[in-house]
Amino acid sequence: MKLYNTLSRSVEPFEPGGDSVKIYVCGITPYDTTHVGHAFTYASVDALVRYLELRGMSVQYVQNVTDIDDDILRRARAVGEDWKQLGNQWTTHYIRDMQALNIRPPDHFPRATDVIDDIIDQVRKLLKRGVAYQANGNVYYSVSSWPEFGKLSQIPRSEMLPIANERGNYPNDPHKRDPLDFVLWQAEMPGEPSWESPWGKGRPGWHIECSTLAQKYLGDRVDIHGGGADLCFPHHECEIAQVEPLRERRPFVRVWMHTAMVEYKGEKMSKSLGNLVMISDLLPKYTANAVRVYLASHHYRKPWSFDEGDLKKAARLAEKFEKAVSAPAGTGTPLESEAAWAAFTASMDNDLDTPGALKVMEGLAEAIEDASMARRNVVEAQSALKTFGSVFGLRLGSPGGDEPVPDGWNALLPRFA
Repeated sequence: MKLYNTLSRSVEPFEPGGDSVKIYVCGITPYDTTHVGHAFTYASVDALVRYLELRGMSVQYVQNVTDIDDDILRRARAVGEDWKQLGNQWTTHYIRDMQALNIRPPDHFPRATDVIDDIIDQVRKLLKRGVAYQANGNVYYSVSSWPEFGKLSQIPRSEMLPIANERGNYPNDPHKRDPLDFVLWQAEMPGEPSWESPWGKGRPGWHIECSTLAQKYLGDRVDIHGGGADLCFPHHECEIAQVEPLRERRPFVRVWMHTAMVEYKGEKMSKSLGNLVMISDLLPKYTANAVRVYLASHHYRKPWSFDEGDLKKAARLAEKFEKAVSAPAGTGTPLESEAAWAAFTASMDNDLDTPGALKVMEGLAEAIEDASMARRNVVEAQSALKTFGSVFGLRLGSPGGDEPVPDGWNALLPRFA
């Protein structure tokens, strides 16, 4: 299997570094979920996890909830709600959407606030290492102290600040030595939640949350770190800077995997632009199978624009799959599936080429229908089509979906009540 690694800008052979594949994916900031862009990322990772397991690999998968940061506090103030209550409400909404789309739950689904003590310990280590500094109850990371800053995104230093500013950086903070320095620990502000720390009451910065969670749940090695392409800089760049100075520059992540941005009418789909296409609005009109086929019809790292006409085509393809697995089996010459297996795995092994894999499935579905009409035995081919569909979370011939999906997510719901 080969995967594109953002760090090397190349498609590389992929082998896990141990007995299991350790995957960390940046999760939601729980408000205004779940739009098609979110779903594209988590459905793509779901297909990756399912396919790795189909190939016989064990997977450890962590996805976080960013339940405390500037964005959620800003939204809580805007709507007049308690930040924690708001986060729980939207996390529950997200879980329901994941269940509806038959996307598996991660093995660990921690909130950032679950690991405050661990975050404080990491900040303390960065200060001791000399890559961070204190100022007025805040702790900042000194970007100039880490010469490798920028190696992931490969953005020239002269172009970093405007991009960082668009994505949460505060360049005019008077306590910073450099406008690009980022906060590790933020001093308490009036009306905001806070925790005790060696630097006074405050709360963690956004970037330190994910790198701490990844190490806590996956240890020293992360095989694949995923997230939307907009997280490459500064978020993932900052994660590397926070971890590798404490590891004598040993790599934090083996493969950086970024899913492309989803647009709507030529613009990035985002909360700030108010052009979100919500999964909860699509599902009353389209089946979950249709939505999953639509998402899988786009390669995970190629930008695309939401088009309802294409979604309708995906719905027809999903119906074709369902019809094929329900076709009469017959007793004549069996329809073989070896070629389809070889083509399907070749597509998925080629940097998770889900559009190519869907074409294989479509060809197999058509062959099943033709063979069924000729009264041939299509049982083996139907089994193969169901297995291929399961990689994309398709409920073919079993409308209840995968049993671990609803049960797994339901087990998490009490934490967000």
